[in-house]
Parts: sequence; structure tokens; C-alpha cells
Amino acid sequence: MLNTQNLTAGAESRIEAILNLANAAIVSAERLAALNLDTSRKLLEDNLATAKALLGAKNQKEVAELQASLLQPAVEKAVAYSRAVYDISTTTQDEVSKLMEADLVEVQKGVSAAVAQVTKSAPAGSEVAVDTLKRTVEAANSAFATLTQAANQVKAMTEANLNNAADASVKAAGEAAKAALKAVKL
Repeated sequence: MLNTQNLTAGAESRIEAILNLANAAIVSAERLAALNLDTSRKLLEDNLATAKALLGAKNQKEVAELQASLLQPAVEKAVAYSRAVYDISTTTQDEVSKLMEADLVEVQKGVSAAVAQVTKSAPAGSEVAVDTLKRTVEAANSAFATLTQAANQVKAMTEANLNNAADASVKAAGEAAKAALKAVKL
């Protein structure tokens, strides 16, 4: 028997889940737009200051020293921007994952309720089929839990690798800037 109240509640739940996902995407887009506008403004200010400094240089040595002194800060700013973009994307991914997991929990409850109903009303002799259905649902739930755990491990490894690469880039830029300044002074 089709229960229209359950059908309506399910449709409302799906609509709410879609709206929550859309809201998460909009918040992420707003954060990214704000970051890009702020970065563009700072980049314009930095470029203007650099141009003024270059115009004020009296000789090639001063120009070279200025360029060398700007290398590490430029790399640090690029790394900071990349980290901010990564933070926005991972925050959004985490929120979307939580929303989808919550929605999946609701779906799992519905499936479990349906399996329980089938179990109650199953004709005699269908125990094997009902048991197989129950095991299939349990296996799907277990697979989802395993996939979620694996995704979290991949995220942690990726984050650690990105942080290590960013730190190495900043360190290399600092060493390159020092070497360039030292070469200019010779």
C-alpha cells in the first residue's frame, strides 16, 4: 500500500537536502569571490609599490636588489592564496559530505523500515530471500562507512603533502632570494 504521507515527507526531505547543498555552494562561491577580490586589491597595491620603487632605483644593482627582496614575499603570498583556496574547498567538501551523510542516514532508516515491513509481511518460506535482503543492506552500509573512512584518510594525507610542499616552496624561495642578494652584492 502506497503511503502518501511517507512519499510527501520523502520529497520534502530531498528538497531540503538540495537546498542545503545549494546554500553550501553559494557560501563557498561567496568566500572564493571575496578572497579573489581581496587578493586582486592587494596585488594591485603591491605592484604599484614595486613600480614606484623600481622607478626610484638609481642603478641596476638597486633594481636587482629590489627584485631579489621581492621573491620570497611573492612566493609566501602565492602559498597563502593557495592555502586559502584549499581551505575554502575542503570546508565546502566537508560540509557537503556531512549533508550527504545525514541524508544517507535518513535513506538508510527508510530502507531499514522497509526491510522490517517486508520481514513482517513476508510469506512463509521466504526467510532466505529476506535474510539476503537484510545482509545486502548491511553490506551497503558497511561499504559506505569504509569509503567514508578512506576518503578521510586521503584528505589527511593530501593536506599534509600540500603543507609540506608549501613550506618547502617558501623555504626554497627564501634561499633563492638570499643567494640572489648575495650575488648582487658581489
